[in-house]
Amino acid sequence: MEPTLRAGDRLWVSYRRTPEPGRIVVARLADGAVVVKRAVERRTTVSGRSGWWLLSDNPGAPGVIDSRHRGPVADEDVLAVVVARVWSRPRILRSVSG
Repeated sequence: MEPTLRAGDRLWVSYRRTPEPGRIVVARLADGAVVVKRAVERRTTVSGRSGWWLLSDNPGAPGVIDSRHRGPVADEDVLAVVVARVWSRPRILRSVSG
């Protein structure tokens, strides 16, 4: 999800909020993987059920899996809506002596 989120970021999520287009959500994919993606729009699945089309903010990154590869994610598999990024993992600063 870079540049929006970075590895190690801590997120405050709400399990009670309803997803809306443009919001970042936590979802479970069909293979059981739990991912953080941006909800783009609601779509109807092949089985006639509605689900969310979820995309990464950095689709060109290696290993990115989202709805372009897996299709819409069922409503019940959208677990939470991200409310805020609480803080990032601190970076280790190294001094360079000359």
